[in-house]
Formats: sequence, C-alpha cells, structure tokens
Amino acid sequence: MNDTKNPGDTTLSVAPAKKLTLKRPVEAGIVRQSFSHGRSKAVVVEKVKRRAVAPGETHAPPREVVAAPPPPPAPKARPQAAPSQPQHPHRAASGVILRSLTEEEREARSRALSGAREREVEDRKRAEAEAKIREEREGREREERAAAEARKQEEEARRAHEAEAKRRSETEAKRRLAGGEPAPAPSGAAVRRPPVSVPLTPASHSPAPIVASLADEEEAPHVIRRPGLPIKVAIPRPTRGAEPKSRGRLTVANVTGEQAEERTRSVAAFRRRVQRLKGHVNEVKEKLTRDVILPETITIQELAGRMSERGVDVIKLLMKQGQMAKITDVIDADTAQLIAEELGHTVRRVAEADVEEGLFDTPDTGEDLVPRPPVVTIMGHVDHGKTSLLDAIRHANVVSGEAGGITQHIGAYQIAAPNGGKVTFIDTPGHAAFTAMRARGAKVTDIVVLVVAADDGVMPQTAEAIAHARAAKVPMIVAINKIDKPDAKPERVRSELLQHEVQVESLGGDTLEVEVSATKNLNLDKLLELISLQAELLDLRANPDRPAEGTVIEARLDKGRGPVATVLVQRGTLKVGDLIVGGSQWGRVRALLGDKGEIRADAGPSMPVEVLGFSGSPEAGDRVAVVETEARAREITEYRERQRREQAAARGTVARGSLADMMSQLKTAGRKEFPLVIKGDVQGSVEAILATLEKLNTEEVAARVIHAGVGGITESDITLAEASGAAVIGFNVRAHKEARALAEQSGIEIRYYNVIYNLVDDVKAAMSGLLAPTLREDMLGNAEILEVFTISKVGKVAGCRVTDGTVQRGANVRLIRDNVVVHEGKLSTLKRFKDEVKEVQAGQECGMAFENYQDMRTGDVIECYTVQEIKRSL
Repeated sequence: MNDTKNPGDTTLSVAPAKKLTLKRPVEAGIVRQSFSHGRSKAVVVEKVKRRAVAPGETHAPPREVVAAPPPPPAPKARPQAAPSQPQHPHRAASGVILRSLTEEEREARSRALSGAREREVEDRKRAEAEAKIREEREGREREERAAAEARKQEEEARRAHEAEAKRRSETEAKRRLAGGEPAPAPSGAAVRRPPVSVPLTPASHSPAPIVASLADEEEAPHVIRRPGLPIKVAIPRPTRGAEPKSRGRLTVANVTGEQAEERTRSVAAFRRRVQRLKGHVNEVKEKLTRDVILPETITIQELAGRMSERGVDVIKLLMKQGQMAKITDVIDADTAQLIAEELGHTVRRVAEADVEEGLFDTPDTGEDLVPRPPVVTIMGHVDHGKTSLLDAIRHANVVSGEAGGITQHIGAYQIAAPNGGKVTFIDTPGHAAFTAMRARGAKVTDIVVLVVAADDGVMPQTAEAIAHARAAKVPMIVAINKIDKPDAKPERVRSELLQHEVQVESLGGDTLEVEVSATKNLNLDKLLELISLQAELLDLRANPDRPAEGTVIEARLDKGRGPVATVLVQRGTLKVGDLIVGGSQWGRVRALLGDKGEIRADAGPSMPVEVLGFSGSPEAGDRVAVVETEARAREITEYRERQRREQAAARGTVARGSLADMMSQLKTAGRKEFPLVIKGDVQGSVEAILATLEKLNTEEVAARVIHAGVGGITESDITLAEASGAAVIGFNVRAHKEARALAEQSGIEIRYYNVIYNLVDDVKAAMSGLLAPTLREDMLGNAEILEVFTISKVGKVAGCRVTDGTVQRGANVRLIRDNVVVHEGKLSTLKRFKDEVKEVQAGQECGMAFENYQDMRTGDVIECYTVQEIKRSL
C-alpha cells in the first residue's frame, strides 16, 4: 500500500520500506490572493499542529507508539453530606423547618470521607515516591556533569601541552635557521619555505640581490596586489611566544643617547607574575583588633566604620542570625556587641546619658560646709489659709493678687526668723489640679508645714500633702489654722490626723503641732521657733564655694524680659555671668532678682531667685547646674531635647503589638475629640490644666491639646487653631493686638480665664455636648391584626384592634410575628372608619399602614412606642 501524500491525512500509514510513523495533524485551507490589474490567485495554506512538550520531556518524537490502556473510570464523587443535624426539627430564622439526615445519608457521608482520606494517603505516598525518583535522577545528572567537566579539563590540558610543544619546536627551528644550521625536517613531509616579501623602497628596484634572514622576512610588511585595486601593505602582528620587542623608557637621555637603555620588568609586574604562577593566592593580612565604642543605638554603616570592616561583612553576619537589614538600618547595642566580638574586636559600651555624668549630685567636702537656711514648704487643702499665714509671717499681701482668692501659682520667699536666721518658704496651691506643684515643692524642701483649718478638718488635699511629705521623707509640722473662729475644733483635727497615721505631740506622737491664726497673728512666732528647732536638729549645711546646683520652681515668659525662671539654689553659689543648663534650655545668667524684686549679684544655698538669660522657658521641676563651656551646655541640651522628642513621639504613636493594645485602639477609634490651644502665664499652671483635662477624657469624647505653652496668645496660635478647628484658651494671659485682629477675621473665639476651676467647668460642658444622647423608649400600646386589606393606590392596610394602651399616628412601631420582630418602622396611616385620627384607645378597631412595608399577615401583633433623647454630661 502506497503512502498517500494527502496534506490532511492524520492516520497511520504503512509503506513497504518505511517504519511506522505518526504524522502531525495538518489543517488545510484555501486563501485567495488579489493582485493589481484585477488578477487573483488561490493559495493553499496549511497549519501544522505541534504537540505540547512537558517540562521534563525532550522535543524528539517517541520512537515507538504504544497504545496505553485507558484509565479506569474514576468513581463518581458523592456530594458531601451536610453535617448531621439533631433528630428533632428546628425552626430557622426565616420560619422554615429543617429536616435531619437519614441513616443511609450518614453512611454515604462517612464512606465519602473515608474514601477521601484514603485517596489523600495514596496521593501523598505517590508524591513521595516521585520525589525520591526525581532526586536519584538529579544525582545521576550531577555525576554525569562532573565527569563531563573533568573530561573537558583534561582535553584542554592536553591541547595546551600540544600547543606548547609545537611552539617550542617552531622556536628551535627558527633558531637553527637563523644560525645557518639546517633544521631537521619531519619524515614524510616536505620543507616549506616561507615566502620572501620585498619591501617597497627605492633600493628594491636595483638588480642587486637582497639577502634577508627568516626573522626579517617574518617581520617585513607584506604587499597585497589585486587587479583594479590600490596596493595594500599588511604589517604582520607578532605571534604568541615570540620574543618581545625591547621597549625602553622614553626619556631625554634615551632619545639623545647612542645606546638605548634596556627596559627591565617592574616590581609590580614581577609580583603579578608570581601571583599568577601561585594561582592568585592573596597574602593574608594581619587582623587589626580595635577598641569599638558602642552607644545605645548605632547604624550598621557607622559600626562597620568603627571596626574598619566592610559593611557587607556586617550584613552577612546579621543574615546568618536571621535578620535582614540594610546598611542604613539602626541596631541596638546588644546586637552590635555580638557582631563586634564575632569579628574579633573589643567592645566598650557607653550610654547617651553619659553626657550628664558629673553634672549633678557632686558630694560636698566636710571642711568647706557652712550652715544654710532651711527650705520650708507650706502645704494643705484649698482655702485653709496657707497663703494668708505666709503673708502674716512676711508682712505682705500676696492673697490680694490672686484671682478668686485662691493660690494658683507656686511662690518662693525668704524671711528673717526671730532668732536672726533666715528661712526660705515655698507656697504651694491647694487646688486639686495642682498636684504636680505640691509634689515638686515636697521634693526640694527640708521641712513641710501642714496647714489644716480648725473649722474644716482633714480634706482630700490634706491627705495628699501628707502622702507627698512621706514620699519625700522630710519632717512635718502641723499648723492648725483659724482657731479664732467660733466653730473651730482643734481636737477634731488631731483625731482626724490619726486616721492618716499622723500622731501629734499632744497625743503622744513625734509630730510637732501649733495652733495659729493668720488673721489675728496668733502664735506665729511659736511656729517660727518650731521651724528653727527642727532645722537645728537636721543640721543643714552646704558648700557655697562650688558651682551652683538648683531646681526650677516656676517658669514663665515675660514680654519685656524674655524667659524668667524662679530657681531655688540648693548647692554652691549662682553668680551673674555663669553658664547654666536647665532641662533642654541653656544660657548665661544676665540678672538675678530676689523675691522682692531687688537685683542681686549672686545667690547662695537655699536662696530663691529669678534668673534671666535662658534661651527658652524651662519646664517647672527641671534641675539647673552651672557648666564650664558652651560646648558642654549645647551637648547636654541637645541630648535632652532629643529625649523629649522621642518621648513625645512614643506617646503619639499607638502600639499594635499585643491584643490588648489592638482592642484599646479599636475602642478609641470612634472617639470624638475636642481640640484646644492653651496658653498660660507660668509653666506650672499649664501643667495643672493639662493634667486636669486629661482626667476628663472618656472612651467617647476626649480633650486633645494641640499646643500648650507659656506666654501671650500670638498669631501662630490663632493660625494653628484655625487649621485644626480648635478653641483658644488663655489662662492669666491676653492675646496680642495682631492675634486679636486675626482671630476676629478668622472667626476664632478666644476664651480668657483666671480661675482654673472655671476653665475646667467650661471645657467639661463643651465636651458633654459632644456626647451622644441616651435613647429611652416609652411604650404606648399593642394592637392585633384581624384582617389585611389591599387598597388601590394605597397598598395593604391592616385592620386591627387595640388590645391595650393607645396607638398614635407617627409613632414608632414593631411588627411581631410568632414572638419574633420582623419589622421596625413608623405608622404612616391611622384611620378610624374612614377618618384619619391621631390616636386610638384600647378596645377600638382601626386601620394601620406602615411606611415602606407591606408584608403584614393576620394574627401579627403591632407594638407602638415613642423614643426620647436624654442629654448626657460628663
């Protein structure tokens, strides 16, 4: 049977002298081509289908075609039965009764699950066997590749050896020919003389014979003549293995000299040749061990520079530890220490806080100590007469200058005691908002005078003052004030102090007490005597001949004098011209003012003074110290400013590490915020306002202070408030003229306050307005649907009977079916017969229609109610 050449034949064909083959399937078609002048031509187009080759197969067609038996039919996948339901029918949310599975369905489901598990086990075993076979095949392929590489290297070595032998034989032949010795010709081969080229010189036209050596003939240029083309001169290149030309150094001596100097091999070239012969073996340099100083955090680039190592090597060590990092990433000191020790370096750990080392708490020497005045802090509840008592001692009238008759600032004064000594008094506010001020006063004091009103007794701020005194571990003197009042009960005060573990001397305790009256000047001298006696027992001494140290009691921004800080000098003597550091601010002392406004040249231990010269307003409670140079002052303040920024950033970001943090973040995600811009007269007042507003925050509403500072209200504050939609609050300060004009133009309201609890009450009321009101339902009555009517252009109307209460038009309703609420909405129509009515009493029938709902059925119950909104407050 002959092979037919049909292009569309896709069957097997057998020829007498041909093998069994499988032709590719061909799709044939006719396409008519059109040409110019109306000519056309029919062309047969064939498309040969190619078999898709799997990734593991080769492109060569198989030699034998074996018909594989058809795969057994896969078992039909049974639909997975639903999870078994309990035998008792249950009613779904939509009222449909669900049936339970039969025994046959359960067995089918179990068989399907067991079959799926068996197939999964078989598939896993089959995958493991295929992986093992694939691994063995890859191992054989690797061995074959290694063997082929070895054979390739051997062949290259053999060829190189043969080329070297050939080059040596050619060199020997040339040497013998140049010396006149006949070169031994190989047996069975004719000696081939290289052609002699004639150089293009005038001497070449002479009939004289030309005698040249083989070397000259090889180096001579070859003349290439072609008919019809210009003559070309081909200069042969030196062959590999030939002797290199002598290239001397081009100098004036070599050019003008008769004998050229032979160029020798350089030291670098000789070293490179030795390295090539040794296989490029680099000399191992000696490892340099360095003393690496590590701060708390360091970048990888800086660490590599300090160790004189490559940054790539440091990153490789981090990758071995499972940490992917870039060269600009920051790592902690522990990780940097591990890397440095791994590379063989020694490590010395330092902290950023070392810049403050030796700045504070330098002990005084015994021979330079002299007695110093005691620092007495007056503490107690609000309106118990603390400032009045201090005014009576100082013969001043500070109370008249305080708004609302309460002390809202912390003050420091120094007076002369009856025994001739001096006593420094610190007056603290008694309002609940000034907790930080009282704590700050207790930290810098030597003696605490607890003022308790005889007609009021122990109050919450009194107990807080007792706790501050105990935390500071300082002695306490109880001054029972207002004993001149008719309802004064000093014994009541003594008994109430026992509840707070304060036992006075009259009751057998160790706490000194005295009954005084600030308005009548009773027993004030006795109070000063007790203070002097307690100071003698404490034996307070200090060294005045050393750099000063102190604490900022209060700070403010004066319009004419700039930043002004009230500093209590604790050690040494502060002088005009000293370089001082306080918190994140530094400066040179320009002036020192006493508590009465007098100018002083210096301030000794336990003396409060106002310091002018800071670069900015320090925070109350910051420690102040004298430094030697401006460089040290800048270094300390930059470190503190950096620490303050990091702490502020840490407070501003929300941690997402734990589940509790995520839940708290979700709780506060929908919280409403009341933005504020607060400016105060002193740092302590601003601090107290911020602490009080922080306590008002809840999960629903919070006061967010965008900016808080000391000084008057400026244009930048108004611009910030306008951008953030915040309210501007001024406490004992006023706005500048330009700021007032900008506020009026922008519609920003500025609220002024001079009493802190008035400010807190207004902010609290404003925040209460942001709270969502409480919704309360008042039930009106119920009605039962007797019949449902369909009315054209109206829809469905339910004929109902009011069972209890009343039903009002426009009230909220719930449609209850089988004790399940199926709809909530409002009544759109309430009719009594054919009239529209406002309400229907119990026992009467009416017609009802709902807004946007028509699915009403006989027997449903309609529940009618109203919703009241109740305003909430904090």
